[in-house]
Amino acid sequence: MQLLIQEVLAGLANGAIYALTALAIVMVFQAIDHLNFAQGEMATFSTFVAWQLIEWGVTYWAAFVLTVALSFAGGIAIERVLFRPLHKAPILALLVGFIALFSILNSGDGYIWNYTIKTFPTPFGTAPLFGSALLDGHQAGMIGVTAVLLGLLYFFFRGTRLGLAMRAAAANPESARLVGIRVGWMTALGWGMAAAIGAVGGMLIAPIVFLDPNMMLGVLIYGFSGAVLGGLTSPGGAVFGGFAVGVIESLAGTFIPYVGRDLNLTIALLVIVAVLMVRPTGIFGRTVASRV
Repeated sequence: MQLLIQEVLAGLANGAIYALTALAIVMVFQAIDHLNFAQGEMATFSTFVAWQLIEWGVTYWAAFVLTVALSFAGGIAIERVLFRPLHKAPILALLVGFIALFSILNSGDGYIWNYTIKTFPTPFGTAPLFGSALLDGHQAGMIGVTAVLLGLLYFFFRGTRLGLAMRAAAANPESARLVGIRVGWMTALGWGMAAAIGAVGGMLIAPIVFLDPNMMLGVLIYGFSGAVLGGLTSPGGAVFGGFAVGVIESLAGTFIPYVGRDLNLTIALLVIVAVLMVRPTGIFGRTVASRV
């Protein structure tokens, strides 16, 4: 029983990062109706920036806040410079844009910081929490930071005019324009927030998986899996899906014979395929109908 509780808690800790990644994916998807295949590379680049700031003597939390702010600005810049001109381009042109962004950021990480694996600090420590082996300090910190961030995002989208405007622009751009909402800038803000959320996820997962240019590749697949499971049209569903994938991955690696930790990524891919076969819109997703 203790092992079951320990694996569930570990799954929730990892699922917190998958939930943030899935949420960032869904935010961009709702803004431009396409999946951001470079989301993981954006988070990795931001994490390298935080690592560099810490190496220069900046305190962890100051580097954390500064990195989130820089990532937000960078996300807006990427949308304005690269994807706004491709707004009405064919889907293959957008796909090439995402591949180009992926390659530029991945190569840039290696060129600037080289490809050696680096350790990333954690302010929460790794000692068992309250003397219990069920959860260590960093895992608890991951869950706590994610919970606070999700609470702030919920308040922003439900209780502020800007958040409501972003929701309206994502749900019905034409009607939003008619009431004076600047849909283009709402899309850019969505990109900025997705980049900032990804940066938080990258800084939280780096102490566990270590920092290198390919750090977020597996996390991105788990994030896609969570987004598909919850529904690409539902931010709340994406968060649920991310936590669910984390728990499924943890339990499967421990309790399903012959699976082990080496096949965890396969579990995420199986979740994607299974959901697409049974319910393509995800658990909380909705089918969008359009008049032609």
